[in-house]
Amino acid sequence: MRGSYLFTSESVSEGHPDKVCDRISDAVVDAFLAADPQARVACETLVTTNRMVIAGECRLAREACGPKALMNKSGKVSKAKIEALARQAVREIGYEQKGFHWKKAKVEILLHGQSADIARGVDASGNKDEGAGDQGIMFGYACDETPELMPAPIQFAHNILHAMADARHAGREPLLRPDAKSQVTLKYVDGKPIKATAIVVSTQHAAKNGKGRELESSDVKEIVRPYVLKTLPNGWMCDEEQFYVNPTGRFVIGGPDGDSGLTGRKIIVDTYGGAAPHGGGAFSGKDPSKVDRSAAYAARYLAKNVVAAGLASRCTIQLAYAIGVSHPLSVYVDTAGTGKVDEEKLSEVLQQLVNLSPRGIREHLGLNRPIYQRTSAYGHFGRAPEKDGGFSWEKTDLVDELKRAF
Repeated sequence: MRGSYLFTSESVSEGHPDKVCDRISDAVVDAFLAADPQARVACETLVTTNRMVIAGECRLAREACGPKALMNKSGKVSKAKIEALARQAVREIGYEQKGFHWKKAKVEILLHGQSADIARGVDASGNKDEGAGDQGIMFGYACDETPELMPAPIQFAHNILHAMADARHAGREPLLRPDAKSQVTLKYVDGKPIKATAIVVSTQHAAKNGKGRELESSDVKEIVRPYVLKTLPNGWMCDEEQFYVNPTGRFVIGGPDGDSGLTGRKIIVDTYGGAAPHGGGAFSGKDPSKVDRSAAYAARYLAKNVVAAGLASRCTIQLAYAIGVSHPLSVYVDTAGTGKVDEEKLSEVLQQLVNLSPRGIREHLGLNRPIYQRTSAYGHFGRAPEKDGGFSWEKTDLVDELKRAF
C-alpha cells in the first residue's frame, strides 16, 4: 500500500430514501423470523412521493412454495401486519411531511411464495445439508484504525450522522429533518490516518427557524459543527474552507419526496466505505439463509477476530459459495503484508474454529432471530454486540483460540 494518501468514505442517514427502503425490508425479515426462525425472505422496497411498494418472495418453513402460495396462509404474517410495520418504520424515522407521511402514504404489497426451485436447492433433505441460498462471493474486513476495528473514514462518517439523528429524535435539534449524508476525507501518513482534510455534510432542514426567518446554509453549518467536532479526535478537524455543509444552499425537500429509494443501493455505506472489496450482494431484506448476508457477517467476524488477536493490523477475508452447496468453495485470507502468521495456515485455523456452511454460520452467530431492522442504517459493521444477539458478528470471542493456535 501507499504510505501517504487521502481516502474518502460516505455515509447516509436512516432518512435517506434508500435507507428507508432497507429499514422497511428488514422489518419484513424480522416479522417472518419472529413468526418462524426458519422462514425464508427476499424482500425489496421502493419508495417515492407518498408511496411504498414492497415486493419479493417469502415462506414460513412449513408452507408451500411457488408464486401462488399465500404469504399469510398460517395467519402469522399478514399483509395488514406488513403494512403496519412499514408505516411504523417510517414513523420512527421521522417522516410526517406533506410529500412523504407515515400515515398518508399508499402501501402496495406484492410479496409471493418462494420459488420451489430455489427451495429445493436450499432446504435440507435426506443426507443433504442445507445449501447456500445463491452463488456469490462475500468479503469481510477489519483494521486497527479505530477501536471498532473499522476503517476510520467510514466510521467517522457514520458517527456524525448517528449523533445528529440521536439529537433530532431527542428533540434537541428541531430544525433538522431525517434525510442526510456525510462524507469524510482523511489524510494518511505511513498508512495511518492523522487528520481530516475535508468534511461534507448535507442535511434536510426546516424551511424557517423558530422566528420565521429563512434558514440558510450558514445556519445549518453551525447546527452540524458540534457533531462533527464531537466525532473527530481532538485536533483532526479540517480547515474551515474544506468544511462543506449543504453546499447547494438549501435542502428542504428531501427523503422519498425528493428522490426515490430502493432496497440494497448503499452496499458500500453498509460495509467498509470502499476501503475493502465488496462481493456485490446487498444485505437488507434477506433472511440469513442468503449467504450474501450471513457469509458477509461471518467474514467480518473472522477478520475482526484476527486483528483483535494481534495477528495482523488489517485483514481481508473472501468466502465463495454455490447455490445449493453447503460448504464454501474457497476461504481466502489476505493480511496486506501486516500479518504475523502464515496466511494459508490462518485460513485453515479459521475454518477449524467456525463451520462456514450456511447452517454453521447461522448457528454460530445466532442469526435466525429478528435482529435486522437495527442494521439498516449507520453500517452493519463497527457496531457493539447486543444482549439479544444483535450484531453478534462483532464479537471477538475467537481471540484466545486464535492466539493459542499460533
